[in-house]
Amino acid sequence: MDEDSVINDISQRRYNPLTDSWVLVSPHRAKRPWQGQQEVPDKSTRPPYDAKCYLCPRNTRAEGAKNDDYKSTYVFMNDFAALKEEQPAYTPPTNRSPQESHLFQLEPVTGKCYVICFSPRHDLTLAQMPPKDIEPVIRTWQTIYKEAVSLANIAHCQIFENKGAMMGCSNPHPHGQVWMSSLVPEEPAKERAALYKYYNEHGTHMLEDYAAIESKKKQRVVFENDAFIAVVPFWAVWPYEVLVLPRRRVARISDLTPDEVSAFAQIISQVTVRYDNLFSCSFPYSMGIHQACTDASMDDNCDHLHMHFYPPLLRSATVRKFLVGFELMAMPQRDITAEIAAGTLRTLSAVHYLDE
Repeated sequence: MDEDSVINDISQRRYNPLTDSWVLVSPHRAKRPWQGQQEVPDKSTRPPYDAKCYLCPRNTRAEGAKNDDYKSTYVFMNDFAALKEEQPAYTPPTNRSPQESHLFQLEPVTGKCYVICFSPRHDLTLAQMPPKDIEPVIRTWQTIYKEAVSLANIAHCQIFENKGAMMGCSNPHPHGQVWMSSLVPEEPAKERAALYKYYNEHGTHMLEDYAAIESKKKQRVVFENDAFIAVVPFWAVWPYEVLVLPRRRVARISDLTPDEVSAFAQIISQVTVRYDNLFSCSFPYSMGIHQACTDASMDDNCDHLHMHFYPPLLRSATVRKFLVGFELMAMPQRDITAEIAAGTLRTLSAVHYLDE
């Protein structure tokens, strides 16, 4: 039997070099009958403009500010920011025992939070926007990242999008967020440590090596162009998880050339369109970009820009993957192999199902 036939039929665990952790893969479990919660697929149609939407052009937001009559991307400070730019100083009590001081640690975190409207059109998503209209979104990410670098009290710039009510998105208007923080969060910190560990052990850069090998093997490639590659990573946790990365080691989004911005826009379009086509619905996901820290005191010798897509749908528009039980108490687990998931996404049309 060839390797694919074996690995698509055995229980196994796979190593995630980006976080130095493992994921359990149980492909035979995908055959089990489903009698659990059924989601309602998002096949709703929305108007190009919604007078009640807080994010549409010219509308007044919940806190009273009025949106500009914007024609492309639009950025504003989050009215309900998770991080404050200024707050009272905090000093921990001095009368604690060493044990109490260790067990009850608290560090103040400050920062800035932005909302980015991808389009003035209320009825669109990234999957329905042509690549040329995604390019301004990427350029906006570049501008905000550069701002984060210029701020002395900011160490990390997290760009992300939650799409769909299933992922906790409170407004269907196409938008994402940026949270700048004074500390580097745990997930990017773990990845950064793993990238440096790999370089110290092998003398080469992890994600450059990984992109080259995946491009050669083709087993897990969803789409690729001259500058970027999108794969279902070998260590994926979510059923149709996708990792997008530039072939060359680009430390930060602001380092992308205009041609690479265009290539990035194309690959984002390709991935999101295929997601929608998978189950003929507006496919929910959380997407985030990891890249070099914005703290000038931290080097970028091993950082490599990349984008994660974490979508929850498992086998249809109504069945989702829950991270519960073993996943919460032991290690992540998935029911289809990365190879099967990539093969499914790869064969889908790159024309949005609503346009076919």
